[in-house]
Amino acid sequence: MAFYEVLKDGAVLRLRVTPNARADSIEGIEPDAEGQDQLRVKVRAVPEKGRANAAVIALLAKRLGIPKSAFSVMSGDTSRNKRLAVSGEPAALRAALDAFAASVPSK
Repeated sequence: MAFYEVLKDGAVLRLRVTPNARADSIEGIEPDAEGQDQLRVKVRAVPEKGRANAAVIALLAKRLGIPKSAFSVMSGDTSRNKRLAVSGEPAALRAALDAFAASVPSK
C-alpha cells in the first residue's frame, strides 16, 4: 500500500507532519493508526498562519519536481495528519510518485 492514491484528475497524499523540526526532511513511509501508509515529513516552520503547510508543500514540490501551485491541503489544515491534493496528469503523477516512493525508506 502506498501513501498516495492517483485519481482521474490528480493524486491525494497522506502525510504525518512534524513542525518546529531542526531541518526540513522526508523521514519515511509508515502506517497510521488505521494501518494506511503515510509519508512522515518534518519541517522547520512553525505551525502558525499556514507556515508549516507552506513549508511541506515547498519541500514536496521540490522533491517531486511538481509546481507548488499544483498542491492544496484537502484536510488537516491545523492537524499533524494531512491529506494533500496534487493536480496534474495522472500518468505523470504516478510516475513521479512511484519514483519518489522507491527512494523513501519504509518503517
